[in-house]
Amino acid sequence: MHRFANPAQFNRLANRLLPWLAAATATLLAYGLAQALWISPPDYQQGESVRIMYVHVPSAWMSMGVYAVMAISSAMFLIWKHPLADIIARCSAPLGAGFTFVTLATGSLWGKPMWGTWWVWDARLTSVLILFFLYIGYIALSDSFAHQERGKKICAILALVGFANIPVIRFSVEWWNTLHQPASIIRSGGMAIDPSMQIPLFTMGLAFALFYACLLLVRVKTALLQQKIRRLQFSGISDSFEASNEPVELTHSSTSIH
Repeated sequence: MHRFANPAQFNRLANRLLPWLAAATATLLAYGLAQALWISPPDYQQGESVRIMYVHVPSAWMSMGVYAVMAISSAMFLIWKHPLADIIARCSAPLGAGFTFVTLATGSLWGKPMWGTWWVWDARLTSVLILFFLYIGYIALSDSFAHQERGKKICAILALVGFANIPVIRFSVEWWNTLHQPASIIRSGGMAIDPSMQIPLFTMGLAFALFYACLLLVRVKTALLQQKIRRLQFSGISDSFEASNEPVELTHSSTSIH
């Protein structure tokens, strides 16, 4: 990983991967949405409302997965001082917040016809809302320090501390008696849903993951470019300051009187 701390090497890798990732994302999204919205059958209990699951569940997976990327990157930054790790964590935060918002929004849309209410202070819903606030807090905190290195360390610590919420989200339906349904896709006995729903669901999950990877690469490339611009600007200001403080040699011409 340390060799990718070189911006030139990272950009070369990103430029190679981006076209393939973008093409795979578009293909999987098109196939997954077609399966989810038109081809897969309605649920015998939920009816057509089950189609919300094909966006809600992958978004929920990504909301936790992106935060795990942030926590791992923050640990790498604190332990090995890897500069690219901090950039990955910072660039991931808005993406994770977006996935979490979609999770909460689609969950509310599903909850109204199923539970009769848009929101309940359920253990699963509340812990996901806390995750959303963790993302927002990280984003706000990352831009609030004049001393960049100190801000990076504090943000990394926040990401690691906040990771304790991820197991709470995952096991909340098992630890507490909640309104949210327990694990209904993968159970100890294997897959719990029919292949007609399983295939589009996992297709959408993979499409969301590749979509995140594409956006992350673009955001990291942009962040590296902004860093380069700031260095050049700072270097130009320093050169101008040094030039303005150089001593000026005065030459006096002698005049002869005849």
